[in-house]
Amino acid sequence: MNAHDPSTSRGNWARWFGLGGSRSDEDESAAGHPGAGPAASETPSDRRRRQILDDLTRFLDTHRLPVTAETLGLAHDIVTGADPPLVRLVTERVASGAPLTLEWLEQSAALREATDGAQGVHTLARSLERAIAQFAQTATRARTAASGYNKALAAHVDEMGASDSCEVPCSSITTLTTIAREMLRRTRDIEREMNRSERETQTLQQNLEDARREAEIDHLTGLPNRRAFEAVFAEEFEEAQAGRDALCVAFCDIDRFKRINDTHGHEAGDRVLRTVAQALAELSNDRCHVARHGGEEFVVLLRGSNLKEACAILDDAREALSLRRLVNRVTNTPFGRISFSAGVADAHAYADRREALRAADEALFRAKLSGRNRVMAAGLDDWAGFRVVPAAPPGDDGEP
Repeated sequence: MNAHDPSTSRGNWARWFGLGGSRSDEDESAAGHPGAGPAASETPSDRRRRQILDDLTRFLDTHRLPVTAETLGLAHDIVTGADPPLVRLVTERVASGAPLTLEWLEQSAALREATDGAQGVHTLARSLERAIAQFAQTATRARTAASGYNKALAAHVDEMGASDSCEVPCSSITTLTTIAREMLRRTRDIEREMNRSERETQTLQQNLEDARREAEIDHLTGLPNRRAFEAVFAEEFEEAQAGRDALCVAFCDIDRFKRINDTHGHEAGDRVLRTVAQALAELSNDRCHVARHGGEEFVVLLRGSNLKEACAILDDAREALSLRRLVNRVTNTPFGRISFSAGVADAHAYADRREALRAADEALFRAKLSGRNRVMAAGLDDWAGFRVVPAAPPGDDGEP
């Protein structure tokens, strides 16, 4: 069964939270094992739906959560793996032994809504930038037209004023000349205002661009942040589909980063984050985009690379980092082996970008469960890898 199959994803997450049966139990049920009851006549879709309902019930009951529309929605996203960021938060909380309370879930949901709201503000800023750019073009055209009109009008006024003979009364000529000169004065005022508006618009455009660039940078690592990545992914996904170009997306997560923080302190942990960010940033070019997705997790977009090639690129970076021996210069204490795990997905193998990200996230999850410090591909039961990960020296598991 492929790793991106919804039932497989659900089973992985459910077993991690202590829900659902064993793999053998699932196989027996799928085969119509005697005593399975209605399952023998159910379609695969029926079984999946029933399993989701069972997982939802067990999840709410295990954590003693009330049955409300909100908790049902959150529980569904958790047990099916539909919301990878929320799943990771819940996984960490369950693993730490902390209770999974309604208050905590509501806070997590509020945080997610805040993130979505920030994305909405970003989209609005983009629309405003386009509107300002269009206004600037209109102002430029209007200023140019006004300038040309002024020159032509000035020439005619000078010609009329210099004329000694005419077929109409000279008083009429004088009146027309006066009116024309007033019109000329007003159009020149308009031209000056248009010039001023154009300069202000250009300044506002630059300020918006600077603010947007500032908002899209992760200031700890210097990499683009999640918001910037989402915009790039949307653009690259559309262009790659139109041009039938290969496109892969990967999640990379620093192995046992919490232990680094606990052992060496958060300032040292920040330095490790920057080191890993620099190692991944070396992959960046116009066909490869690297961003910090949040916490100790990074996301990589590889255009023009198929699944095997993308895995090889990340595996090279993984090996190069894991072979380094970093030392905390503040305490002169070795960090031990710093490594990351990665999950890679072919973006075109899924219905949309969200599904591709979810598949890469699950592949990362499998890489973690398989021992860390490795790259795994979505859609494969196993990834043989490109090199054998060396065993840690006796008494040293590669951790700080």
